[in-house]
Amino acid sequence: MPISEALRLWTDLQRHGVESKFLYFPDENHWVLKPQNARLWYETVLAFLDQHLLGTEWARPALL
Repeated sequence: MPISEALRLWTDLQRHGVESKFLYFPDENHWVLKPQNARLWYETVLAFLDQHLLGTEWARPALL
């Protein structure tokens, strides 16, 4: 997905009050492959899921 489409989707979610996070890796393509970026991506996604599925408080990953 081009960055402009990703930003549009995130902006629309924000406008409609849908909680969302935007994590951008300018040095990656469609998938996050660099180990440090992948680690940050997984930590962020898992923290988001924990918040919304398990009801835990949002915990910003230490790498951010």
